[in-house]
Amino acid sequence: MKRELGIARCGLACCLCSENVTCNGCNSGECPDKDWCENRECTVSKKIGHCYECNEKCRKGLLAKIKPYAFTEFARRYGENYLLDCLERNEKNEIVYHREGINGDYDDFDDVEALIEYIKTGQR
Repeated sequence: MKRELGIARCGLACCLCSENVTCNGCNSGECPDKDWCENRECTVSKKIGHCYECNEKCRKGLLAKIKPYAFTEFARRYGENYLLDCLERNEKNEIVYHREGINGDYDDFDDVEALIEYIKTGQR
């Protein structure tokens, strides 16, 4: 885990991304998706660092997907540091963020609240 990369603007876990060997996160200015990322554009225009800092509960861009939306909701409710603590603990307990391509153990959910509970407890 590269904790210093933290959480992306949209809620994805840059700190656990399998691409973080070459990517320094969406706030680095080096993000290959920076020209089309709707969440980056929105947060920059609102002068906030992350979607979880916004008062609107929208489903724009990557927030249309359960994983980034649940991570954003988790950070909104409990804070980014607690999210990072949980992700680090889960990684130590062999919960994998990217197992096949960009899919891993956090992707097999169709309910936001169930995924938030999984992040918190590491238990299904």
